[in-house]
Amino acid sequence: MLHKYQTEIAGRPLVVEIGQVAKQANGSAVVRYGDTVVLVTATASKQPREGIDFFPLTVDYEEKQYAVGKIPGGFIKREGRATELATLSARQLDRPIRPLFPKGFRNDIHIVATVMSVEPDNPADVTATIGASLALGVSDIPFAGPIAAVIVGMVDGQMIINPTVEQEEKSDLHMVVAGTREAIMMVEGHANQLPEDQMLEAIMFAHEEIKRIVEFQEPIIAELGKPKIEVIAQVIDESINQTVREYALPILEEAVRNPDKKSREEQMDQAKDKVLEHFSEIYPDDMKDIDNLVDKLMKEVVRRMVLEDGDRVDGRSLTEIRPISCEVGFLPRTHGTGLFTRGQTQVLSVTTLGAASEEQILDGLGRADRKRYIHHYNFPPYSTGETKPMRGPGRREIGHGALAERALLAVLPSEEEFPYTIRVVSEVLESNGSSSMGSVCGSTLSLMHAGVPIKAPVSGIAMGLVTAEDKFAILSDIQGIEDALGDMDFKLAGTEKGVTAVQMDIKITGINRDIIAAAMKQAREGRMFIMQKMLECIDKPNTELSPFAPRLIRMQIHPDKIREVIGPGGKVIHKIVDETGCKIDIEDDGSLFIMATDQEAAAKAKFLVDSIVAEVEVGKTYMGTVKRIMDFGAFVEIIPGVLGSQGKEGLVHISQLAEERVNKVTDVVNIGDQILVKCTEIDRQGRVNLSRKAVLKNAVKPE
Repeated sequence: MLHKYQTEIAGRPLVVEIGQVAKQANGSAVVRYGDTVVLVTATASKQPREGIDFFPLTVDYEEKQYAVGKIPGGFIKREGRATELATLSARQLDRPIRPLFPKGFRNDIHIVATVMSVEPDNPADVTATIGASLALGVSDIPFAGPIAAVIVGMVDGQMIINPTVEQEEKSDLHMVVAGTREAIMMVEGHANQLPEDQMLEAIMFAHEEIKRIVEFQEPIIAELGKPKIEVIAQVIDESINQTVREYALPILEEAVRNPDKKSREEQMDQAKDKVLEHFSEIYPDDMKDIDNLVDKLMKEVVRRMVLEDGDRVDGRSLTEIRPISCEVGFLPRTHGTGLFTRGQTQVLSVTTLGAASEEQILDGLGRADRKRYIHHYNFPPYSTGETKPMRGPGRREIGHGALAERALLAVLPSEEEFPYTIRVVSEVLESNGSSSMGSVCGSTLSLMHAGVPIKAPVSGIAMGLVTAEDKFAILSDIQGIEDALGDMDFKLAGTEKGVTAVQMDIKITGINRDIIAAAMKQAREGRMFIMQKMLECIDKPNTELSPFAPRLIRMQIHPDKIREVIGPGGKVIHKIVDETGCKIDIEDDGSLFIMATDQEAAAKAKFLVDSIVAEVEVGKTYMGTVKRIMDFGAFVEIIPGVLGSQGKEGLVHISQLAEERVNKVTDVVNIGDQILVKCTEIDRQGRVNLSRKAVLKNAVKPE
């Protein structure tokens, strides 16, 4: 039986349909936002998975090309691996729902959001989040929702919920915010250097709309929701709990106090082994519970150190940044490099400049179909001292790369100012916390070293949170263990002027305004400290490009001349490329780009193009070559054709060959002669009339 409900978001209808399709899933919902349609299903395994210590949640976001009336490109005409946008949307959907499942719940959960129709003004990603909340809410899967998500834009200082495509083009902000009625769960977005107080107000503005959408869902879930699966929490015997605590806590506390990640992990493993070995004979039947308890105690030790003592495992204060070093020019033949090291996190970012034609073509459901700034982030296993197969970037790498990419977008020069395609690759060489923000800093160094005229340098920092009842502590520049055992990973990147990118993940059931405000304030202080260290290495973009970077000459030709430069079947342009070794791109509006590492080659290519597109000018004198002779005059080529292109010629009438009367053309000129002529007219048919007499008349006669 179909159940249908309707509300509005940003003045556009949101319709929820439950009970008609996908009825074998534990829960499903079709959400229509205008003409955007997303089917979201929530499915659970019948039994919990044994022998695991994590929650097995999988979120897939399926983009269907039919949603925008496209047939997939390539040889295989079906959707394949998820696009970057789909991967980012899946991560964005995963993060706000993951903390809302019960602790100890080990059933496999699979959320599938299938985008079936897209109206560009109505975003599918936030529609999918509402659908996931409803699918889980009406299912028998335990879930502490409902939740909702919206996009916040800002046009002319005014905040907008779910901006349209036209509004997005003018917006200084694109931020996705998700949350429950009580608290914020997730934030992700980028901005045009907005001050922190405006970013905070935007988050709170979004939360007000989120509350309204949650209120819309609550009666639906109350009416259609199934009884929830019972989660049986594992409880350790109190006497065992107390005995293990008394023995283990002093050993674990000593083990975690080590600033070096690798040796600390070794000490922690040894401490855990010591505890387990001690109790293996005392409680042989309870070792699995004791193993889990030791992990819990390790987390308690770190959190208590922070909240009660203001100490961190590496001895830093809560606001202290790890030692920073910066270097540019690490690689000799790349176009730009920046090596950024912060504590035991180290990132090498490499910039490559390319032609406009090398921009990335996007084959997804997003509004953009190409981009000229590309950031790729690689996280090899050796960066954490591990061994595992390397089979291309995973969701984490794609997500971190996109975050770093967005952090720099606001400061990049326009295509008119700097008509290059720009690719930055960040190689994480060491990782102990916030390598994504390390890649932001390394990319800034690399871009400035490459001579990209960015508007301002960008630095980034990751903030952590530890909470307990009414107490909380904000940690600046968190390392791996603080991320793993803390309650928040809040990444902020920006310039001195304001924020350019933000990403917040929460592991608890949400945070309030006071915590977000405190984290933003503390993050700014940390960012400015990091930026100062970067500016001590390189304080502005280099004025010269690397000698190995391509030089680019931009020309503007009349669109009607494009076919002449290309030639029949591309014959002319291929000859220019073969003869000069340059790369040449031509756009439909007549913009022409010549790119080469050899400046002489670029200059030669420009000369050849200029020769092809050159126009005859009335009143200008030319040295021409006689090509044909007729009874009434001579045809003279005044702009020679190059590389197979057709030259430009005009007629010197017999009356214009000399100052005196000429009876026969060959009395004055013959084929192959070079003569000086002046263009006297271009008639309505485009025919060029030349005069040798006009040149002779103006010549200085010998005395």
